Amino acid sequence: MPAVSIDPLAPFFIVFNTGSGHDDAAATRSTIETSLTDAGREHHLMLVEDPSELPAISAKAVTEAQAQHGVVVAAGGDGTINAVAQAALGSGCPFGVLPQGTFNYFSRTHGIPSDTAEAVQVLLNSRAHPVPVGLVNDRVFLVNASLGIYPKLLEDREAYKQSYGRSRPVALLAAIMTLLREHRPLRIHVEHEDQAYDLRTQMIFVSNNRLQLERIGLPEAKAVEQGRLVGTVLKPVTTIALLQLMLNGALGQLADAEHIVSFAFRQITVHFGSALLRRRKRIKVAMDGEVALLKPPLCFRLAQEELLLLKPEIAPGENPPDPDSQ
Repeated sequence: MPAVSIDPLAPFFIVFNTGSGHDDAAATRSTIETSLTDAGREHHLMLVEDPSELPAISAKAVTEAQAQHGVVVAAGGDGTINAVAQAALGSGCPFGVLPQGTFNYFSRTHGIPSDTAEAVQVLLNSRAHPVPVGLVNDRVFLVNASLGIYPKLLEDREAYKQSYGRSRPVALLAAIMTLLREHRPLRIHVEHEDQAYDLRTQMIFVSNNRLQLERIGLPEAKAVEQGRLVGTVLKPVTTIALLQLMLNGALGQLADAEHIVSFAFRQITVHFGSALLRRRKRIKVAMDGEVALLKPPLCFRLAQEELLLLKPEIAPGENPPDPDSQ
C-alpha cells in the first residue's frame, strides 16, 4: 500500500499521557499546543492523568477523528503508543506519534525525533505510511510481546521507576535485581507452520521492531522489514548465565549466545504444558512495556490491517535514521 497524503486541514486528536517521560508535562503540553497553534492547525488535546483511563480515552479519540476525518496522535511512551494503536487499528484513521518515553523504540525505528517540537513538525509535514502491527491473540504490539521472565522484569522496573525515577540506569538496576531471583522454566508446546515443538524455557520474546533486534545483535532483524516477526526462546539457564546474556544484549552480542534460539515467522501458537498453567485462565504477557493477562493458548501473528503512520519519507532501500544516534 503506498503512502497517503493527509488533508492539511485535518484536525489532530492527541491522547497525551501526562505521566510519560522525563520532561515536565506542562512544558510538553505547551510545546505541542504552541507549535500547532502557530501552524494554524486545529487540534484537541485529550489528557490521560489516570492510566486506567487510557483505553477509553484512546477509543474516544478514534471515534472523534473518524467523525471529523482527523488524525489520531499518541503522546507518550511505547505503552501509550500501544494503547492508542490498539484503538486506531482498522479504523482508517491516520496515526501520529509524539514520543515521550524512555526507550521510544517504535518512534526511533520510523525516524520520528524524540524532541517534541521536531516531532510535531513530522505530524504537520508527513504523509501516512503503512506499518505492520503484531498481534498476540487480539492484542496489539508494535515493538515486542513476551512471556516468562520479561513480564516480571517490567513489573519490577515500573516499581523501581516509581521510587527512583524514569531513566535507563534505573531500568538496568531493576533488570539485574529481577534476574538475581530464581525463575522456574515454563513447559510449552509451540506450533509453527507445519511443525510442533515441546520446549522448556524461561522466556519467549517476540519482536516486531528492527531497531531493538539490531541493538541486541540478532541477525534476524532484517526479517521484520520483510513482513515477519522474530521469536527468541531462552533455554533454562543459571542466574549467572542470565546476567551474562543481559550483558551480551547490552553490548549487541546475542547473535552467538548459546542459550538462546531465534527464528523468523509469520504465526506461532503457544500452548502450556504444566498442569498449573493449564488450570490458569490467564497468562501474564508483556506488550510494548505493559503487562496484561491473556487467555491461552497464545497466537502471535501479524495483523491483516496496517497502521497509517505519519513519519518522515524514506528513500527506497534506505533504513529510517535513528534520531538518537544523530
